Amino acid sequence: MQTEYEIIVDNERLLTVEVSGAPDGAPVFLLHGTPGSRSGPKPRSSVLYRLGVKLVTYDRPGYGGSTRVPGRSVAHAAHDVALIADRLNLGRFSVVGRSGGGPHALACAALLPDRVTRAAVLVGLAPADANGLEWFDGMAEDNVRKHSAAAEDAVGLMRELVEQAERVAVDPESLIEVLRSQMSPPDQRFMQSVMYRRLFSASYREALRSGPYGWIDDVLAFRGDWGFALDDIPGVVHLWHGAQDTFSPVGHSLWIASQLRRAEVQVEDDGAHFTAVEVLPRVLTWLTAA
Repeated sequence: MQTEYEIIVDNERLLTVEVSGAPDGAPVFLLHGTPGSRSGPKPRSSVLYRLGVKLVTYDRPGYGGSTRVPGRSVAHAAHDVALIADRLNLGRFSVVGRSGGGPHALACAALLPDRVTRAAVLVGLAPADANGLEWFDGMAEDNVRKHSAAAEDAVGLMRELVEQAERVAVDPESLIEVLRSQMSPPDQRFMQSVMYRRLFSASYREALRSGPYGWIDDVLAFRGDWGFALDDIPGVVHLWHGAQDTFSPVGHSLWIASQLRRAEVQVEDDGAHFTAVEVLPRVLTWLTAA
């Protein structure tokens, strides 16, 4: 099963949603990376059926077919996820966020405690004001520059991302080539897969088809006040990270774990950023075991 929905929320905004897997399976929201879209890499429907998972993905505002919300915070994701769950008649559900989706999954766990049964974060980012964390330590130069520009030169950041989005519209693999220059060996090996390159290219093309605004708003939201506290999350959070990640370094997950009431942390020595795609089925099993 794979079904797409266009859901009107707040009387005017559009959210584009995709549901795949087992129709009667345990519902799980998968929150995509930055940049990304509902069509990003995920297990095939046959795998989701076997796992008993009904997987819900959606374009965050400004990405793909979803209406932009300028100035949105990370916390805004909880609002949208709750609205989507209501429209799909989902009472309780799990959440998992990969990369830039990680902070948004944490927002859902913190702000929807009566609905989120379990939460997981794969290669996530910590808040910009994380006390005691060297936020940029181990991060690729291009990512350092983009996140720094969000606080110091937002106009310059916007100009750069507009240009990148225009290149992706013409050649979706151009973004992968930019990223490959900053990858550690495990990610280099991962991107040798033609299948994964095609999946990510399609996701980036869909994410940026209306421009770079979701990407811009994500980066600005990460550097601002997230709108919730990590110790507001009542349940256990599973954190997975590849030790060789150069996009969101492993120290971010370790810091997040130190702030949570209950956390399970797994660090894979030979893993990196994109390895998270391969571990997702295992994490879905954990999420639906409750």
